[in-house]
Amino acid sequence: MAVITRTGTGTGFGLFLTARVVSWAGSTVTAVALPVLLYQRTGSASLSGLLTALEALPYLVLGLPAGALADRWDRRRTLTWCSWSSAVLIAAVPVASSLGLLTTAQLMLTGPAVAAVFVFFDAAAFGALATLVGPDGLARATGRMMSGSTLIGLVGPSAAGLLVATLAPPAAVTLDALSYAAAALLLSRLPLASSARTKARTPVRGTLADIAEGLRYIRGHPLIRPLTLLGIGNSFTEGAVVGLIVVTAVRTFGMAPDDERVGLFWAAAALGALVAATALPRLQKTVPLGWITLGGLAANTVFLACWAASPGPVTGLAALACWQSANALVSLNGIVIRQRLTPEHLQGRVNTTARMIAWGGQPLGAAVSGVLADTVGVRTALLTAGLGALLALSAGLATPLRRRAVGVGQGSSVLGSEAGKAG
Repeated sequence: MAVITRTGTGTGFGLFLTARVVSWAGSTVTAVALPVLLYQRTGSASLSGLLTALEALPYLVLGLPAGALADRWDRRRTLTWCSWSSAVLIAAVPVASSLGLLTTAQLMLTGPAVAAVFVFFDAAAFGALATLVGPDGLARATGRMMSGSTLIGLVGPSAAGLLVATLAPPAAVTLDALSYAAAALLLSRLPLASSARTKARTPVRGTLADIAEGLRYIRGHPLIRPLTLLGIGNSFTEGAVVGLIVVTAVRTFGMAPDDERVGLFWAAAALGALVAATALPRLQKTVPLGWITLGGLAANTVFLACWAASPGPVTGLAALACWQSANALVSLNGIVIRQRLTPEHLQGRVNTTARMIAWGGQPLGAAVSGVLADTVGVRTALLTAGLGALLALSAGLATPLRRRAVGVGQGSSVLGSEAGKAG
């Protein structure tokens, strides 16, 4: 039987983290190149917003069944095959381009197809991480993964912008396909238990019954439920901002679509996420959990208005970094608490279901803002998107989150009592 490494610094987690870092590095290139390539071909803000919306849609459609199935499937095999599938989908873009067959339709479908595969990868990854490091190592492992992701986010987009400016965007995308292939090879070596052991631990029941169990846990939990629901407004603004980054750079700041400086906006967003990830552990020890989310939503609204009103790229970069910090703080606060409080056998279902709900506003925000940018202008579209965070803040102030005085740093006994309330 495979030996499972249960330390945040062991071989098992090391392989897992390395695979994710390699994949993240490649994906930063596609995150810049794909919308640039689309905007070069179409010049349409509506299609740019639609692309972001379509990339978020698979989680809403597949999140529930993916979570239930991933808790029963062999996690190592799921992670490996998902990575190979993403490599093939991404590689199809430069191949089609080299043959003169690349179309706008393929560009519009590639992102959603990779996102659909990611839903199953993500569901398996939640459970794999919990198994590899154990409950005591989860916080440390999650922190290391966040640090790796955000550090790549700082360097990757700028490098990607340079690659897109010097190479043809389809050629730059090839690096992402190679990164997925490398990740698949690493993930295939994870020291995870076989599927037989997983099935013995989690009896096979109907998929609907598994989904219902995850939903009941979220619905009954006094922390996970409100933090998840308030994430909808937060993700609405995220869809709008991310969907219009290239459009804002071109129409508001006068850049060319393939200007290497466009990558700086993704780097600024990554810097904001890094600040949030660094600040969150201390905040959770000293500030009530509900206040972190409510304060983040308030800051989201303010800094989104600053981003929309920025007169130039320098102030725009600062505003975008601050906005992303507030947006990420809301998301990360919910994610960390959810992972800490969810039993191992429910990790796939609860996390994918909660993320599906919390991300529900993202495709709508991206689609609406894209249409508004083409009809009434980019600034008005972004200001309108701020209503998502504002409405979430208003709803949150009407919940007990404004009074809750529970913090992660108060000890495992507090966490245990919170989890018990959800049973």
